[in-house]
Amino acid sequence: MFNIADGGFTELHTLWQNEERAAISSGKMNEIWHRRHDFWLLAGIVHHGYARWQDIQNDPQFAIVNEPFKSQANKGNFLEMKNKFLARRFKLLEQALVIEEQLRRAAYLNMTQDPTHPAMALNARFAEVECLAESHQHLSKESLAGNKPANAVLHKVLNQLEELLSDMKADVTRLPATLSRVPPIAARLQMSERSILSRLANKGTETHTPPPIPPGPYATPQNYGPPFTPAPPGGMTLAGANYSQMPPGSFISVLNGPPMSVKKEREAELLMGRREQRTGEVICIDD
Repeated sequence: MFNIADGGFTELHTLWQNEERAAISSGKMNEIWHRRHDFWLLAGIVHHGYARWQDIQNDPQFAIVNEPFKSQANKGNFLEMKNKFLARRFKLLEQALVIEEQLRRAAYLNMTQDPTHPAMALNARFAEVECLAESHQHLSKESLAGNKPANAVLHKVLNQLEELLSDMKADVTRLPATLSRVPPIAARLQMSERSILSRLANKGTETHTPPPIPPGPYATPQNYGPPFTPAPPGGMTLAGANYSQMPPGSFISVLNGPPMSVKKEREAELLMGRREQRTGEVICIDD
């Protein structure tokens, strides 16, 4: 299901709940604007561009955005009212998308609020007031019933609540100055609203290119023998080549094997050795 996880910082989810409840109860799923219409509105903006309301409305594949306004088509300012609603609705969706991206970035950076920060003092006192009130809410009934010990405890609790409310009032007066020293969200997340909107607009359109080949030098594995040393100027030496450490396999060819002159010398030596052996042999014929 289409969703924007804005963390409750906008009124979007409250609107969705009320609109979907009205659409389901009345059976007018297309005539009452709700979450589904927001999805197709965003899809139309991605397809046609920002603020191209008329192009979106004229496109048959986004015809659902016209359904909630058909009953008001006879009004004189129909198009103006319709375009203003679409612009206002998109502004809310855009704000929710920006907050969703900021929350995702904060979670990625593992950012948490310091509980000792002065801005959190008001939140801590409010939690203390709520806990104190809930844990002693039964004292009012017992005090009305004539329970004197409960009445004494209730007076103490009320005095504590009064002190906490007084401290909260003092915290509220210091809150603007405290919040002014807090760095803005864009600075803490290292991403501006413009960069977020640019990422959202370009998401899914970027092409994934393979990574470039890293520059050398490249290491030679140890089992391939000592590293190659370039030949001295004046030509490559044919003798002294060491092929004993070449890995086994039938891959030695003219290109990567011994030089051709070395091969011919070895074949000539082998042939002369065979001839010498034949001249020294004694042939015996049995009677």
